[in-house]
Amino acid sequence: MEPPQPTLAKFVETACIKENWEGILKIIWPNLKYVEAIVTGSMARYIPMLNHYSGGLPLVSAKYVSTECGLGFNLDPMCDPYNISYTILPNTAYYEFIPLKAGNDELGLQSKLIDMVNVEVGQEYRLGDVLQATWFYNSTPQFKFVRRTNEVLSIDADKTTESELQKVIEMVSNMIQPYNTVIVDYTSNACRKTIPCHYVIYLELKTESEANGFDANVLEKCCLAMEESLGLTYRAGRVSNCIGPIEIRLVSNGTFEKLRDGAISIGVSFGQFKMPRCVTLLPMLELLDSRVVSSYFSPSVPHCHS
Repeated sequence: MEPPQPTLAKFVETACIKENWEGILKIIWPNLKYVEAIVTGSMARYIPMLNHYSGGLPLVSAKYVSTECGLGFNLDPMCDPYNISYTILPNTAYYEFIPLKAGNDELGLQSKLIDMVNVEVGQEYRLGDVLQATWFYNSTPQFKFVRRTNEVLSIDADKTTESELQKVIEMVSNMIQPYNTVIVDYTSNACRKTIPCHYVIYLELKTESEANGFDANVLEKCCLAMEESLGLTYRAGRVSNCIGPIEIRLVSNGTFEKLRDGAISIGVSFGQFKMPRCVTLLPMLELLDSRVVSSYFSPSVPHCHS
């Protein structure tokens, strides 16, 4: 074991005691060349945060793996993190793809399974996760990660996927940015304790300065803006009062860290854990609700037009 290094400890303390951590990774590790992280799907919301802390270092998502085997590699690791595609490794497993309708997890017109040689560019497929074929490397298909399956909010006929939820969260993030506030993490639930049932969005926020905080009106506007951006079926449900107004519940600092620690304590691998974007397990919901500090509802019904 290495002995104590007080000089190094003082260096780290001096760097971290500053209020602004922009570029902190390059300060602590001056020889750092890139940051390897998962930044696809709902993890893409962490890209601005990683850029902030890394000082603009390249963000690399090198591989796409499952518990069973490695599935693909990113052959252009220095590409824009929003445009990552993985080239399938054809010799690690036998692949069968289920064609999906655009934007949801229902089967497309082709109900039969598709093998790798019949993949079409632009089509979404279910392969455990939902992937979109983007191009080919020689004869091997390349895919963009779109979303996880079974991560869907639904109350009536509406279906809001993980990627759709991600878009409205990014919109909320932009709306609160002028108030020096960022979203630390989020999840959601289709709450059935009320009549009519409604979507609940759990947010953990971080405000740089309490003096720059915002009032309830801002988050109510965020609720309405989210509803205006959700699908036509959801908005029709709101107009007909089959679905109640969307609710934002702010949770106290450290809530999502506690969620992660709770999952790891019951056997989930630290490296495999991904924050669920739609929570249904009662213990997780109880933890979230026990740490709610305030809640806000959409003040009016969204427009319903295609």
